[in-house]
Amino acid sequence: MLRDVIRKWWRAELSFADDNGQVREWVSGEIVPPANDFCRLSLFSKEGLRRCSQSVRVLHEKFVSSPKLRHAVFHDCHLALGIVGAPLYLNGRYEGFLFVEGFARSPIGGRDAEALKAKIRELNPGNTDLEKALERVPVLATPDAERLADLLQLAVSDIADFEAEQLRREERSANRSEAEKYRVDNIVGKSSAIRQVFSLLQKIAQSDSTVLVNGESGTGKELVAGAIHHLGPRKDKAFVAQNCSALNDNLLESALFGHMKGAFTGAVRDSRGLFEVADGGTLFLDEIGDMSPSLQLKLMRAIQEGSFTPLGGSVEKRVDVRVIAATHKDLAALVEKGEFREDLFYRVNVIRIQIPPLRERRDDLALLVEHFLKKHRKPNQRVRALSEEAMGVLHAYAWPGNIRELENEIERLLVLGSDEDVIPAELISARIRQAGGQPAPAGSFSFGGAPANLNAAVEMLEREMIHQGLIRTRHNKSQLARELGISRSNLILKIAKYGLERPPSQGGGGDGEGEEEASA
Repeated sequence: MLRDVIRKWWRAELSFADDNGQVREWVSGEIVPPANDFCRLSLFSKEGLRRCSQSVRVLHEKFVSSPKLRHAVFHDCHLALGIVGAPLYLNGRYEGFLFVEGFARSPIGGRDAEALKAKIRELNPGNTDLEKALERVPVLATPDAERLADLLQLAVSDIADFEAEQLRREERSANRSEAEKYRVDNIVGKSSAIRQVFSLLQKIAQSDSTVLVNGESGTGKELVAGAIHHLGPRKDKAFVAQNCSALNDNLLESALFGHMKGAFTGAVRDSRGLFEVADGGTLFLDEIGDMSPSLQLKLMRAIQEGSFTPLGGSVEKRVDVRVIAATHKDLAALVEKGEFREDLFYRVNVIRIQIPPLRERRDDLALLVEHFLKKHRKPNQRVRALSEEAMGVLHAYAWPGNIRELENEIERLLVLGSDEDVIPAELISARIRQAGGQPAPAGSFSFGGAPANLNAAVEMLEREMIHQGLIRTRHNKSQLARELGISRSNLILKIAKYGLERPPSQGGGGDGEGEEEASA
């Protein structure tokens, strides 16, 4: 719209130069011909384009050399025609400037006209008739030029305001997304064990005390830490998480406390650590029991004093961070063995939350299954529930991987049972069925034994895919052959090879023709 206004009222072209002072359209050759013929003839010559670019860079250098300059600036180009530009700052950073070029302050005549025509003939030989071009040069007297400058300033101000509002919306959206992820009702359950956790969360969220979250892998320790943060007064600040077992000592120290340029090979610039990023908010340290003794000492001081020194630095930094630590290990036992600092143990163990494993809260299993079915179900997917037999198998399993293992299994079942209204027990992983005392269905097998060679492994995988496919398609061989990308005759041979024919008691002769007719 702004470009159309400038074209209509001033017969000029609006352009943008980036934070390097380059006009991208000019660099790429995608030049929009301005109404001013002299500008057009200059831009479409190699030397003229270079000189026009230099003229624009004069405005860029003025803006860069005076960071506080926010108003429009005028300049005369190499053709002695006017340029006016206004700097664009987005979220405090200089991003370039909008500009309009190629106008005269008064009608061009006499020696000025001859000099202008001579410059164009030098840059673009062969253009002798330039009298009509002189008549089309936009003329902006001082009031018009000032109005154009005001319009450019208003435009960059509106763009900056729009971008700032967009950033605020994105930040609010990100905060809402994070809050949604860690809200208390995402911790699904109604068992007495989990209700005790809920009660404790409400009590400790408003404090700034350090918290130690204990629990087996997969019980939801990060979810609990996030809920503590988002229920408390720091909810509008950062919640930052770091798994201490994921990095070696040097990388973990750099991640937590930052580093200075040159601190180690590859440190090409200063870098903030997570303590600094989380200033005013919460830092969640998962698997703190895997941290080395040397790092434990530095962490102890950061928690105790609220200060630290970046790797390779000499200046101490101070922060206000609430620390929530988590581990699946028994820290008290590690202290006795001398593998964990006693002073750090007492510092992080101010308030302790024990997350119960899934096997101790079986009353919550049905709720969790329903929650994950809703979470991972694709739009228009038919699956609504698991069969009673399938739920019985899940209840009989000990869930060593806890809630994470359950979620992965439900997601797997939704993929395999995508055409089912109710997922049968046969689709549940063999390890879960067998660990729960359930016999494996006829024709199925387990990956428990290591195959002797690659061919055996491939056959094991092929057999399992065909077996699961037959269950999913109710032995519709034509449908399964299409899904697997093989011919129906080839599929029948493989079914016979692996002994996966449908038992006579299940109806039909095992060829799937009845099912195919019914589904047609």
